Amino acid sequence: MWNEKLVGVLLSSGFAQSKCDTSLFVKNSGNVFVVLLVYVDDIVVTGNSLSEIEKVKLSLKAQFLIKDLGLLQYFLGIEVLTCDKGLCLSQRKYCTDLLAEYGMLGCKPVSIPIDQSHIVNALLDNNCGPLHNVTGYQQLVGKLIYLSHTRPDISYAVHVLSQFMHSPTEGHLKLAFHLLRYLKDAPGRGLLFSKSQSFDLNVFADSDWAKCLVTRKSVTGFCVFLGNSLVSWKSKKQTTVSRSSAEAEYRSMCAAACESVWLKHMLSELGVIVEIPIKLFCDNNAAISIAANPVFHDRTKHFELDLFFLRDLISKGTLKCVGIKSEMQVADIFTKGVLVKDHQYLCEKLQLFDMFS
Repeated sequence: MWNEKLVGVLLSSGFAQSKCDTSLFVKNSGNVFVVLLVYVDDIVVTGNSLSEIEKVKLSLKAQFLIKDLGLLQYFLGIEVLTCDKGLCLSQRKYCTDLLAEYGMLGCKPVSIPIDQSHIVNALLDNNCGPLHNVTGYQQLVGKLIYLSHTRPDISYAVHVLSQFMHSPTEGHLKLAFHLLRYLKDAPGRGLLFSKSQSFDLNVFADSDWAKCLVTRKSVTGFCVFLGNSLVSWKSKKQTTVSRSSAEAEYRSMCAAACESVWLKHMLSELGVIVEIPIKLFCDNNAAISIAANPVFHDRTKHFELDLFFLRDLISKGTLKCVGIKSEMQVADIFTKGVLVKDHQYLCEKLQLFDMFS
């Protein structure tokens, strides 16, 4: 009922509800542009006219009991910080509170969130027995999932931990505490949004074939950049088993394509025209060949809808597959554990920035 009332008030005030994200409202009339984002009863409003923003506040104040907190500095546990390079989203306080809760403020930090040689299975270590405090493990992983909203560098490690929420072992808890030691190294690290000359969408897609030893399913990893800034990313186990690395890579390209199309539609609602074709970077030549070649082969008979979906976007000119060297593949950090040097390089490419260092 609260949401219905709020939406009615905003629509009557001249806002249009986004079709891509129902919590986003846009008012675009003449030279006035105002955007309003809602999360339950927390609201962020911005625009190019201070007088129009004040009118929106007065309109809401006439209908609801609201409190104006001024310039955006803190929202849902996320700190919004401004610096010379741009705007930084950080969860430093949330991270330090998490470390203090588990007694890790004085621990020795590590340089990577998960070892390169880790194995994803139900035991993780043959010498580790089942964990008795399952609820405590679930609470820890839940907090790490929320922290990953501004820390894409821990997405893969959190993805691994979250697979064993109902039957964790002592090895999984050890891995979670290793991740806390990594967070201790730079608790103030966050996403940097800097000004760019272009609004081009660049998408990087990668996969790790048959990574899970239990189900033999592959891992999809992708990230989307708007200009120089990271705006979307994902690390997730695929729903089906892939028969080859090319198939696993192709499925990750399809997942990245879905995200890029959604972002393109959302940006168009905000008045941002994205140049097409959107570049989709992939380091697997076989997957790129399958996407470009409309001829069916024996190895693609079982691809189902994914085969048609990506080829359709390419034929329409919405997407363009671009080959890239493996060492330049930014999405590697979302599919596997990497070496310290590579991890630092990828964090720089993701525009991760620590204002407190």
